[in-house]
Amino acid sequence: MASYASDVKKELTSIEVHPEHAKAELAAFLRMNAVLSRHDGQMSLDIVTENPAIARRIFSLIKIAYGFEPQLIVTRKMKLKKNHQYLVRVAKEVPEIIADLEIFTPEKGFVTGIPDKIKNSEQRSMSYLRGAFLASGSVNNPETSRYHLEIYCTYANHCRDLQEIMNKYFDLNAKVTARRSGSIVYLKEAEKIGDFLHVVGAVNAMLAFEDLRIMRDMRNSVNRLVNCDTANLKKTANAAAKQVEDIEFIEEKRGIDSLPDKLASLARFRLQHPELSLKELAEQVPDGPISKSGVNHRLKKIHEIAENLR
Repeated sequence: MASYASDVKKELTSIEVHPEHAKAELAAFLRMNAVLSRHDGQMSLDIVTENPAIARRIFSLIKIAYGFEPQLIVTRKMKLKKNHQYLVRVAKEVPEIIADLEIFTPEKGFVTGIPDKIKNSEQRSMSYLRGAFLASGSVNNPETSRYHLEIYCTYANHCRDLQEIMNKYFDLNAKVTARRSGSIVYLKEAEKIGDFLHVVGAVNAMLAFEDLRIMRDMRNSVNRLVNCDTANLKKTANAAAKQVEDIEFIEEKRGIDSLPDKLASLARFRLQHPELSLKELAEQVPDGPISKSGVNHRLKKIHEIAENLR
């Protein structure tokens, strides 16, 4: 069964993009997942994934941005789940592409951060965030887990750049922390996670997220009310049990008739109805109705008499 994160990514891979935005999204993929190597004496960029939708997305982005089709090689893993593995290989125009996307330049070498061209554009930042999430992002199912969305980065400065554009343009309150041999930028607030999904274009996933979040919050509210009611019932029962104990002690030592008339009337009624709340006692006591505070005052007097007899 597909995970919630898989459903989100599947939706993102179907979004149509302008060539310039395709470049921004592709830049995130290549910076985060590509391996630069040589094959047959020729420089190539390799991206490996087990997700066929993501493989198709990378294939499409390269075609949209640069007008040619990369190689797509499918292999079968023999270990563990024996999933298919998809290799997208760019075998031409590699120096031009990595320079154009500012992944590698002769002046700066390998660029681990996000280029200013992307950071200074809200639209390109949206596309870059989509690519980054597809490359190494995850989001918990809002129905079954704590709220959490993250993107893993090998380089800390890249993570900080992601945090910058997330907060600068979209007010997502993103945080960064070290994780394994890298860093993550993450969101913990349900509302901000929904906003992120909307920003990167996963509108259906965002709506589903909001529905699940509302249902979960409603369940939590109901549970809190039930727990509160249970606690109140327990408190009422405990108080009634102590009142009955006091009255039975007085009956044993002196007799209820020894009490003043109003206290005796309430004492007998409490013994007959230990399940009633103070409010119900106040409304139903034979010489009533009286106020709830009046009942409470009489019960305190009965308790004081019982304590003096002990």
